[in-house]
Amino acid sequence: MIEKLDSGISRRRLFRNFALLVGAAPLLSQEQKVNMVVRSVRPRDLEMPLDGFGTWITPVERFFVRTHVYEPQIDVESWKLRIDGEVETPLTLTLDDLRQLPKAEVVGVLECAGNGRSFFEPTVIGMQWTHGGVGNGRWAGARLGDVLKKAGIKSSAKHILFDGADVPIGTMPDFTRTVPLKKSLDPSTLLAYEMNGQPLPAAHGFPLRVVAPGWAGDSWVKWITHIQALDREHDGFFMKTAYRYPVRPVAPGEAVDAANLSPVEALRPKSVIASPVENARLPNGPVRIQGAAWSGESPIVKVEVSTDSGRTWRAAQLGPDRAKYAWRLWEARWSPPGPGSYLLMARATDASGQTQPFAQDWNPSGYLWNVVAQTRVEVGGSGAVAKAPEAGKIPPFPDSAKASCIGCHEADIIAGQRLTRAQWEREVNKMVGWGAKVKPEDRSALLDFLTGNFGPRR
Repeated sequence: MIEKLDSGISRRRLFRNFALLVGAAPLLSQEQKVNMVVRSVRPRDLEMPLDGFGTWITPVERFFVRTHVYEPQIDVESWKLRIDGEVETPLTLTLDDLRQLPKAEVVGVLECAGNGRSFFEPTVIGMQWTHGGVGNGRWAGARLGDVLKKAGIKSSAKHILFDGADVPIGTMPDFTRTVPLKKSLDPSTLLAYEMNGQPLPAAHGFPLRVVAPGWAGDSWVKWITHIQALDREHDGFFMKTAYRYPVRPVAPGEAVDAANLSPVEALRPKSVIASPVENARLPNGPVRIQGAAWSGESPIVKVEVSTDSGRTWRAAQLGPDRAKYAWRLWEARWSPPGPGSYLLMARATDASGQTQPFAQDWNPSGYLWNVVAQTRVEVGGSGAVAKAPEAGKIPPFPDSAKASCIGCHEADIIAGQRLTRAQWEREVNKMVGWGAKVKPEDRSALLDFLTGNFGPRR
């Protein structure tokens, strides 16, 4: 629709019309329902299925969406970006001002820190992503470093704080994050206003978002309206409590003291087997194994494949498209020796020498899953894919549970969790702290309902 606009229309007007278009869009389009795994309708959380790993640049309509709160509606005509704090000259910039700065482009992976969380044992609270909380995009905008230099960054500045136009639900904390000054001044760190050659969609941060290539998505703050240079790391909830990782190995299920946690930053080497899919029944004959691999601040240099449960390995062929922060497509040809059940595996190695582990280090928030990819297939069958078990229907919520839990979000977020009673109790305590109304006399029955219907996986 945007291509059909009058060619003489101003750039600002184009962005405003785009904002109106996305603002008027339905909460969840039919295309999204078909092409994506819906983790949550409201707020919107969408996961890319495995077939999305077949292209180097992930189309916007296949790109995963993670939103802690509802998407803000922004009028780009009145939108402003404020830069202050430890700077010589506080600034207020429009989108046109940002577009006057040198434009930079980065092709890079955006991955939710919790991608793969559903594979952790014991179960971890949070959005139960499998493989597809990730995408590889082409991002363009102004360099964050250019904006900070324009404001005259002081020597006292150590961290850069980002805040967006999104509004917390209830009394939950505002989503604000800091990025260390060194990463903020990196020429690849952007204030992006374009995604894949088009204005950022609302779900991806229109009109402006942080692009911190090589780092997990929690640092890619969306809908930016305020940048503040600080002389310290921010002490908000999403820095001091959420998105933190143990600094030492911990036992599965162990509680970790805050003193032994540090902020999630760079991604780790990771691969995904996109085809064949789990439990595929393959005919006798050559098989094409393919997928994608990515890392943090060092590019992928090697992907190896095993077709005999890890006994032997051979190099896969890497695709021709490459960039420092992008994923590499890869493939390998395999001729099964005969009928049987085979465990296919893939592991990626980056330029720094880091490679994927065979067992995942556990952490209490389920971040940075990157264990060696595994897919079991059956050779000698009909060629059909074994039917996956259907997801269970969400049981009706008692009135008291509806009043306590449904309102800020839908039941799908709850149904995606598989928690113990103790975990549900901690989650209820957190939600009460964020404004959920739970009557004391209803508390035990609510925990019974949650544990009975959404307890640990068997």
